[in-house]
Amino acid sequence: MGILEPDERHRRRPRAPGLSKASLGAGTGAKAVVVHSLGHAEAALAAAAALKVPVTLMSGPGAAGYAGPDWFRAVLRQARALHPGVEATAILDCAEAPGRALAALRRGAKAIRLGGNAKARARVATIALAMGARLDDTRYALLDLSGVKDPARAVREFLKGRP
Repeated sequence: MGILEPDERHRRRPRAPGLSKASLGAGTGAKAVVVHSLGHAEAALAAAAALKVPVTLMSGPGAAGYAGPDWFRAVLRQARALHPGVEATAILDCAEAPGRALAALRRGAKAIRLGGNAKARARVATIALAMGARLDDTRYALLDLSGVKDPARAVREFLKGRP
């Protein structure tokens, strides 16, 4: 475990590796890759670069709490340095913690996810908008790289539309 790889025991909701079928079905066609480390982010950006497509990177569930917005920003900065031409959107998951979401916005997050209380979500969404950020509620088809043995290959196949 390095500084850019959070300790596995702090993950809130463990998921099976690979494609998360629970998030499918919204019909939007939007895809996101769930990254848990610098290696995952690099693999996702490398795959997107090879395919010449944009990619959405999402932190693990609740990462704003167990890893923090600065960790996510550092991971993204280092991965983007290796693949500067790749169009990538980054979304930090704040679980059901509006305080964590506000802290992430103060630390410069441009897109966050927040569950829980609708009233609190609406308030955070208004604050995010005022700060030039957004509260993301898109229903994505997700590829969670936790436990995936070959992340680069998995992302390539996912972005090509193959499960």
